[in-house]
Parts: sequence; structure tokens; C-alpha cells
Amino acid sequence: MRIVIAGGHGQIALRLERLLAARGNEVAGIIRKAEQGDDLREAGAEPVVLDLESASVEEVAAQLRGADAAVFAAGAGPGSGTSRKDTVDKGAAVLFADAAVQAGVRRFVVVSSMGANPAHEGDEIFDVYLRAKGGADEYVRGLDALDWTILRPGALTDDAGTGLVRLEAHTGRGPIPRDDVAAVLAELLDTPATAGLTLELISGSAPVPVAVKSVAGN
Repeated sequence: MRIVIAGGHGQIALRLERLLAARGNEVAGIIRKAEQGDDLREAGAEPVVLDLESASVEEVAAQLRGADAAVFAAGAGPGSGTSRKDTVDKGAAVLFADAAVQAGVRRFVVVSSMGANPAHEGDEIFDVYLRAKGGADEYVRGLDALDWTILRPGALTDDAGTGLVRLEAHTGRGPIPRDDVAAVLAELLDTPATAGLTLELISGSAPVPVAVKSVAGN
């Protein structure tokens, strides 16, 4: 498969690129800064320099044409202010989804966040973030032209992955290594029967392939 990842230099995205490339997929990662390109090449991905905060739908669609799947893994990051939660965490996700529709890429996977909700209350930056992610998820779910899956991981850690997870519509809160998030994303891309599902993910006791097959059957 050819897979295009938005936010290609993110911590989860780099892990995912390595996994997908190792499986023999052709992977491209969209990045904002050319100097990030070497990290993507090292992971086995082709860097595409494009700023999703200023690009047009047509420009993004041009990079998606011919792809078999698209993954939205971009984020404004913990150091950003409230305005970039709207322009990146929501705005760029909406743009990337519209571009996928225009390019005819049906399979669309979103890395969201546990607790994402467009009606989430509160004025802290994290509250704004959860509203932005929730709004983006809601927009994607409304696009009939996409076979979407939305993944909402719990508290992300840099611990080594165990390959053992809990993946359900509602898991309750808990931690999850970024390694295991990437492994689940790779498996979701290989499992089109997970289209139409919004899933929460934390560490658990089921091997990743078993967990994904289990939700695909529901």
C-alpha cells in the first residue's frame, strides 16, 4: 500500500513509518520543515514539505492522489497556544479529510485523543484541545466518502511497547506507550473492517492483532 501520513515528524508518526516501511509499504510523511526530512528517510518514509495550516485542499489532494490510505497524526503540540489547537488539531484535520475525499482516498485513520468532544467544557489549553479534536472527529465521521477509523489513545508514554493492549469503544482511562499506538495504527490500516469505528486504546492483555480483529468483528 501507499500511505500518506499528516504530521510525519510526530513521535507516533515516526514509529508508524518504521513499522509500515518494514512491512513493505510505500510511506510518505507530510512535514512543515525541510530539516525534518532526514528523520523520515531514516524511518523509511518519503518526506513531503507542506504546511497544513496554510496549504489549500488542492495542494494537499495532489500529495494524496494514488494513495491507498491516509493517516492524520498531526498536532499543534503541548507548547502551543489555544489558536493553534483550532488551526492544527481541528483545521488541519478537516483540510486533510477534505483533500482525501477530493483525491479519492477512502481509507482514513485519525489519531485523536481520549476525551475528545466538541462540547467539552473548560477554558484551559487542554480543554480547548479536546474540543478541537472532538470537532475534527465529528467532521470526519460526517464524510460518507471516507472509510474512517478514529483512534483515541489514553495517556501517551515513551515506555517500550509491550504489544498488549485494550482496544474498545470505551476502555476507561489509562496509559499506553507510543510504540503500541503505532502498532495498533499499522494493524488498523491492514484491517478495513474497522471502518466506521471510534476506538479508545490503553495498555491491556490482548496482543495487538487479536485486539484489532476483535473490534473488527463487532
